[in-house]
Amino acid sequence: MRWTSDTSAGDWLRERLDDGPPTDAWTMHVVVPRGYPAYARVFHPAHRDRPVGDEWPGLPYDAHRDAWDAFQARDPEIIGDRVSWTDTAASMGTTMHPGAQWQHLVAPGRIIENEDGPRDSAGWRYLDPPIGRLEIEPLAAVAEHLVTHTSTPDAGWAAVWEGWGGLLGFRGHGPSRGFYSFSDDPNHQAMLDRSGRDPFNSVFRRKTWQEGILSREISEGPRLQLPHRGHVLFSAAPRSFAHPDWILDAPWRDRPAEEHGFPPSAQSPSILWPDDHAWVLVSEVDFDSTIIAGSVELVEAIRADDRLEAFPIDEGSELTWDADEVNA
Repeated sequence: MRWTSDTSAGDWLRERLDDGPPTDAWTMHVVVPRGYPAYARVFHPAHRDRPVGDEWPGLPYDAHRDAWDAFQARDPEIIGDRVSWTDTAASMGTTMHPGAQWQHLVAPGRIIENEDGPRDSAGWRYLDPPIGRLEIEPLAAVAEHLVTHTSTPDAGWAAVWEGWGGLLGFRGHGPSRGFYSFSDDPNHQAMLDRSGRDPFNSVFRRKTWQEGILSREISEGPRLQLPHRGHVLFSAAPRSFAHPDWILDAPWRDRPAEEHGFPPSAQSPSILWPDDHAWVLVSEVDFDSTIIAGSVELVEAIRADDRLEAFPIDEGSELTWDADEVNA
């Protein structure tokens, strides 16, 4: 995988995307290319948890589930597992269908506010599926099918949304994210206290370059500009994503986090396609599912894979949060 400053490889995508809604409806083609014979929607797996006993230990609901592993390791009184949207619908008494939307599936007819998450009658609490990213295992499963439905499995492109926190460096007064540590050293605490003072005068300080995951050359380089998103573009063999270790070779691997003790990680590609344009994978940053555009045979293979939860969807489908009329 290698960064490229020549973004022309993605120009064809722009020609197949909608600039905006021609009526009052937003279809998926604001981010997913038109013109393919078939489309599949791969639902990002969710998680659920519940206490071992009868009472919750009072831990807060993590709406985005970023600290899921740490959450379980920290409290042995919590059990949890991955759950499909279909099983969630069965537990909640709602209907799973190709156009389902998570909030309507777990809480039809209402908005969840001031709660620690929707629960079913058995006491399971449901945590939102990942937004904008397909986790390593389902991505590898999808990629196994993708590479058998292209003439160029070893040549293609991966676009990563420029807005992921910490991805790009920038000129400013402070880093876009921080890593917290705890210490009994009074000098260390004094340094932390000083760093938090006088925020109103920060605007008068000289801006300096703040490092991101990607180098300054890439951070300041050209973007693949699509109607509603900008992306950093990399040449990438589609075949590489069929193995979970792809993150070790990704130029956007989060090495700063690794230096602070976190395991290797990288955002999944926002858009992935082969040189022959036989298909396109889109993990839109506001979607809790990934869309595959390609041949009828590819969509059927993905739908039939029991490692994935996928449904065929029609061209022109609406995937906005309020488009689920079945569970409204």
